Amino acid sequence: MANTYSQLYVHLVWSTKERENLIDMDIQNRLYKYMGGITKSEKATLLAIGGIANHVHLLIDLPLTLSIPALVKQLKGSSSKWIHENFKGGKPFSWQVGYGAFSVSKSLVPVVENYIDRQEEHHKHTTFEEEYYALLKCHGIQFEEKYVLG
Repeated sequence: MANTYSQLYVHLVWSTKERENLIDMDIQNRLYKYMGGITKSEKATLLAIGGIANHVHLLIDLPLTLSIPALVKQLKGSSSKWIHENFKGGKPFSWQVGYGAFSVSKSLVPVVENYIDRQEEHHKHTTFEEEYYALLKCHGIQFEEKYVLG
């Protein structure tokens, strides 16, 4: 085969350190745009971004030239620095150490986009912790609860 083709959709999820409510409405929209710019600069395509005050979800079409850990490191590091530089005076901002990365089939991209778009409504009834454990279980990921959220 002369060419290489791929289609890699990844649903990324991580929270603020200790799940503190640090992403208020002043920060949220600008943060999402900033993270979209980072994604674009890394040659990935951001399909959806959303969350609430203590976590973020991204659905990304990932190129073969970029690893998930490299993209997440860039997204978390750059966005954290950006928040510190642009929103001084608030609580110190930090993301949690880990993250979730879940593969998504093309047929389920619209479902995941809708799920990410409806985060505020979803979290009226579900905590981030409940949501994250459900994602791990849904994707068949083995885990020990005491190590998941740190």
